[in-house]
Amino acid sequence: MKIGVIAATGKAGSLITKEAVDRGHEVTAIVRNPAKLEEKSIQVIEKDIFDIKTEDIQNFDVLVNAFNAPSGQEEQHITVGRILIQALKDAPSTRLFVVGGAATLFTDNDKTTRLLDTPDFPEGAFPTASNMAEHLKELESSEGIEWTFLSPAVFFDPTGKRTGSYQAGGDVMMVNKQGESYISYSDYAIAVLDEIEKPVHPNERFSVVGEKA
Repeated sequence: MKIGVIAATGKAGSLITKEAVDRGHEVTAIVRNPAKLEEKSIQVIEKDIFDIKTEDIQNFDVLVNAFNAPSGQEEQHITVGRILIQALKDAPSTRLFVVGGAATLFTDNDKTTRLLDTPDFPEGAFPTASNMAEHLKELESSEGIEWTFLSPAVFFDPTGKRTGSYQAGGDVMMVNKQGESYISYSDYAIAVLDEIEKPVHPNERFSVVGEKA
């Protein structure tokens, strides 16, 4: 498959890129600074995410958005989301895969309370969480594109080891055998590629949890 990865040099993006390359896909990194790429053999589109047009992404089977807005500019999650939605409307053969956040997950099976709405939710994380929530809302109301939004567990561990397995769920936060909402970036990348290769969550959000190695 032809897969484009926005922010392929980031924490999640780099591991998703590696997983895709290791599985034999034709991967293109969409980045501002190609010098930071760990995978030196892949194709590159050197471009700012805010300048992406339909012609940049229309040849991909899947476009992965692993963009993470800088502190103080969290509204960029919404801005970037709108840019991609618009670009994809004229690229009907390209699916969008969004690396989402955990804060939009619900804490109860009745889906009345999201993590970001709980009293103890960290104040410093709220700007990112609320803007990601709005992006998800706009995806859910969008028309003319196919998308998937994957929420990691609450503890999204960049240094966690790859176990090769995970449990997939829906809109409600899950916990592992230790009672923790946990997933390593490496196992998250596996879930991303599994969904890309065999889609079971078109036009919806799903979530994953994993065990600590």
